[in-house]
Amino acid sequence: MSSASNPTSSGLERDARRMHDDDKPLSPGSVAIGVVIGRTSEFFDFFVYGLGSILVFPKLIFPFASSPVAATLMSFALFPLAFLARPVGSFVFMWIDRNYGRGTKLTVALFLLGGSTASIAFLPGYDTIGYWAVALLALFRLGQGFALGGAWDGLASLLNLSAPPNRRGWYAMIPQLGAPIGFALASVLFGYMVSSLSEADFLAWGWRYPFFVAFAINVVALFARLRIVASKEFGAAMEAQELQARPIFEMLSKHSMDVVLGAFVPLASFAMFHLVTIFPLSWITLFGGQSAAQFLWVQVAGAALGAVGIVLSGFIADRIGRRNELMLGAILIAIFSFSAPFLLDSGGKGQDAYILIGFFILGLTFGQSSGAVSSRFTQYYRYTGAALTSDLAWLFGAGFAPLVALGLASSFGIIFIGGYLISGAICTIAALTLTRALDQQ
Repeated sequence: MSSASNPTSSGLERDARRMHDDDKPLSPGSVAIGVVIGRTSEFFDFFVYGLGSILVFPKLIFPFASSPVAATLMSFALFPLAFLARPVGSFVFMWIDRNYGRGTKLTVALFLLGGSTASIAFLPGYDTIGYWAVALLALFRLGQGFALGGAWDGLASLLNLSAPPNRRGWYAMIPQLGAPIGFALASVLFGYMVSSLSEADFLAWGWRYPFFVAFAINVVALFARLRIVASKEFGAAMEAQELQARPIFEMLSKHSMDVVLGAFVPLASFAMFHLVTIFPLSWITLFGGQSAAQFLWVQVAGAALGAVGIVLSGFIADRIGRRNELMLGAILIAIFSFSAPFLLDSGGKGQDAYILIGFFILGLTFGQSSGAVSSRFTQYYRYTGAALTSDLAWLFGAGFAPLVALGLASSFGIIFIGGYLISGAICTIAALTLTRALDQQ
């Protein structure tokens, strides 16, 4: 069915652009704010779930497990479902984009994302509905990932299109600031609830509030994004075919190698991502060192250092090149991997050092990970290629990290998380070396 016969938001978007023809051009700063708000909402949803998978779900959904470690592993087994569903969501929502418009796609995706997260707030425990609690949690987690596949808006690409040649690293890091902001917001909410309530009250109702907040944040993010989608600048980029959704299999027929390389280039950063955000909290909750409430505030401080690292990555990339900056970050992660297990297993001060150092290094690498190989895609396929590449990078690099890290560390020793980190660094270094060789041919 052609788009002409379908109800679509494209006409409304064009009308909005005509209404604003006499307005001032949309500044890169306005686009940057919209991008950061959008990314913050996405990361907030995922981090609220991630923190809940440690502090809530093992006791509420998996009380039948043989031990606290087993319950947390079961909780982490549902964690990757969102990353498995995300490429499927990209496939479906790309079709919606082509047939019904970017505004329709974003509205459906963000309401589904916020709705899936907020629905978890109403979830009964295992003691109330038995294994249906597990099934519903899995369903809502799949909904988060499916919706996130549709939340790819192209606004980061629009920001990059306006970047001067000598400032591309700076513009590339701006969307990444959504990660530490989203994590800090989620950690503050959980930290407040954990420290202010008794364990019984927290498990009965306190944990549900952060999941409620997610829906409101997604509504704000939706309006921020739709404002930019309705701008003349976005419309011009669409008409120039720079931000249009293409069929995924058509894109793969032209750029399959670029997708593969793009998925492995940021692997060091993405492998480390959940090893400083989600896994450490599970480790101290299960094996001690300090209370969860104390540690959440340390992680908020770590998120602030991560934001500093992201900003610095923009300066560094503009001076030595993005590829060299990513190579430097992978080397730093490899070095950190040798000390990480000992820091995390050496009590409160060592755990604090693990978080603060780890977040800063993560910021330096994560800041440039999104634009790692997007330049290899032709303009015609860049929007779709970047979306699928991001989906696969998160799946391979981060989706299974908490489950694998806790499984290895609890069964064979904390030293194995160092091996996990260094394997990601090796993959990044190899992929960057290969892309350099291909570019020189």
